This record gives sequence, structure tokens and C-alpha cells, in this order.
Amino acid sequence: MTSSVLVLNSGSSSVKYSVVEPDSGATVADGIVERIGDSADVPDHGAALDVVFAALAEDGHHLDALGLVAVGHRVVHGGPDLYRPTAVDDDLIARLKELAPLAPLHNPPAILGIEVARKALPDLPHIAVFDTAFFHDLPAAAATYAIDSEIAERWHIRRYGFHGTSHQYVSEQAAEFLGVPAASLRQIVLHLGNGASASAIVGGRPVETSMGLTPMEGLVMGTRSGDVDPGILTYLFREAGMSVEDIETMLNRRSGVRGLGGEIDFRVLHQRIAAGEAAAQLAYDVYIHRLRKYIGAYLAVLGGADVITFTAGVGENDALVRRDALSGLGAFGIEIDEHLNDSPGRAARRISPEGAPTTVLVVPTNEELAIARACAGVLGGGHGDR
Repeated sequence: MTSSVLVLNSGSSSVKYSVVEPDSGATVADGIVERIGDSADVPDHGAALDVVFAALAEDGHHLDALGLVAVGHRVVHGGPDLYRPTAVDDDLIARLKELAPLAPLHNPPAILGIEVARKALPDLPHIAVFDTAFFHDLPAAAATYAIDSEIAERWHIRRYGFHGTSHQYVSEQAAEFLGVPAASLRQIVLHLGNGASASAIVGGRPVETSMGLTPMEGLVMGTRSGDVDPGILTYLFREAGMSVEDIETMLNRRSGVRGLGGEIDFRVLHQRIAAGEAAAQLAYDVYIHRLRKYIGAYLAVLGGADVITFTAGVGENDALVRRDALSGLGAFGIEIDEHLNDSPGRAARRISPEGAPTTVLVVPTNEELAIARACAGVLGGGHGDR
């Protein structure tokens, strides 16, 4: 029987699931349960997991026939100490709860999902894989905020970075596509989805990334602001009378492309731009401007790039975003072939002209496979963090 891993990504109102074969890379089944708590059908995460099991059975994938060897859990924030794939026990749950203030929107539902899954599948090992892990060893100059060092140390304030599972997987896939060792490449990876982040990678190791203490820093995102002057926060607190919770909600849920243009779906945003909506155009322009700033900054950090890779929902599917992000950069050896860029595809592909100094790629991310393989590594003799 082929071994597989059940990968769970638990949010506050949803559970994404995949059954993945680490060795072959095949996805046996996947799906999402949404609107948890909004109806009697799925009142809580326990019921959501029952829905997952029922959906698998309906598709002919009974749990006892899947060859499950582990349950892998995506955990957004591992704090300063948790960065290896880690077997879940009561001690780890307690440590994750202590870290919840670092990621109040992400870690609590992940913890809840882990607790529910451990009860439902008690005979399988459960393994936590951290979004922050890839960036754990960022150079100090990149990881350190220029604030009071004693306060930073006491409250574990540093730049942690996120989407690390995706950035690591995509950078490795880019090297494999090019047929060269990752150790020989200077890479920029652009993970552009509802959440968006950029990374600069040298020799397979990240040296910069756009997200920081939380997943709010950096690029403009679907509903998150990305970089803002911190003075805005104190100004709104003092002058507008907004509470910390109001400001946090605004920055996380009512900012970014939605906050400017009233829309999170780039397909609809393009339609509104074509119809002449000024707000939609501004939202797009701000998004592209910030993206180009980060690309330029990372070219300076790296001293040039051998490969730039687009990934995630927008990065993989929006040819206009890719074109506009890199337009006018020919002096840096960066060009896009319009025909290749406009040609849809599901596999990794090159969209730069043959022989261009910098290769531009589109590489589909697969965080579920990366998590499954991380779990397999633990079971195969790797060690979790303690």
C-alpha cells in the first residue's frame, strides 16, 4: 500500500485538506470545508473534520484504505524556537498557545484544528510544519528591527517571514526546472496570492523576505495593507479614537486591494479597470508599485538575479501582473516574452526570452506536498524541535 499523509490547514472558519503521497507527489484527494460555525451542519471544527472524512469516503477514499502514516498541520507562526517539523504532543500544544499573540488570527484556529484532529485520529502521529521555518536563519541585518533591543528581546520581536514552505518549495523547483544546483543561484520568489510575500534567496538560503513579525508587513495583499508608516497606527489611536482591535482589523481585513478598490478577485478588478473605475485602477497601481519596489530592493540585496519566479494564485494565473511587475527592467537583464507570458499552463514554465540574462519562471506552488514530505522526513528518522 502506498503511504500518504493527510495535510490539514485549519482557519477560523475553514479547513483545507489534502491527502498526498510524499514519494510520488500525487494528490489523492483535496478539498475545503467552509463557513464553520455559520450553520447547524458545520457548527465547529470537530464537525468540519467529520465532513472531511465523509467527503473522502464519498469519493471512495476510506481512511483505513488510504495508507495514512501521519497528519501534517500547517502552523503559521513558530516563534523564535520552533522551526523544524515537530511531532505534536501536549507540550507542543502548550508552547503554541504561548505563541498565539504573535499570530492572533492564524495560530489559535491551527491549534484548535490540531486538537480536534488528534482526538479524531489518535493512532496517527501528528506533525506541525511552520510557515516561519524557512526564514529562521535570516541574516541578523535582515531579521532585526531598529527598535529598543531590550524590548525586542523580551517580547521576541524580529522579522520571522511567512509562506516559508512555499518559498522553499518553489525555489527548489525552479532550480530543478533549470537543471542547476540551487546552491549556484540568486533567486527572487514572488508568492502572490490573497496573502503575498517576496523573498531573496542565495545558494538555497533566504537572505531577505517581505513579511515580518506578522504576515501584515511587505507587499500589498488582498485584504492586508503591507507596509505602512507605524505613525499611522498611533495617529488613528489618538486622533480617530480607534481601538487597537479596530486598527488591527482594518489593516488585516479592510485594507490592501479590497480596501482601495473594493474587490479581492483580480479577474474582477481587471474588469472594473477596463470599465474605467478609478478606484480599481488605483488599487492595481499601488499593488504593482509596491511589488516593483521590492523587486528592485532585492536586486540590490542580491547584486542581480539569476531567476525570478512567480507563484500562487495571482502569480501563476495573472499575466498582466507579471508583465507590469517586470516591465522596463531590460537594463537589469530582465525581460518577458509576451507570447510565453500570455500562454496559460499548469506546469512550471519559462516566460522570459531564450538566452535572457535573468530567467523568469512561473512555478506552481504545492505547500501541501512540501508539508507531506516534511512529515515523511520526521518519520524517516528526522527529528522534531524541542
